[in-house]
Amino acid sequence: MFQWSGSDLEVTGKANRVREELADVTIYCIYMADVLGIDLASAISDKMDANGRKYPADKVRGSARKYTEL
Repeated sequence: MFQWSGSDLEVTGKANRVREELADVTIYCIYMADVLGIDLASAISDKMDANGRKYPADKVRGSARKYTEL
């Protein structure tokens, strides 16, 4: 639908197409997780925990620095 950088960042008028694309990607991810035997809820929770350790809110809020620069 658009790239998250560059000149085409406008979402207006694209909401339905973006919604469909997000649904397609999510369906694909669910199918892949099923085939691989991955519990998505657990995987998401684990990733959120890891991100919290990697990017502690008190250090990263308002910053675009990479975790190695914190």
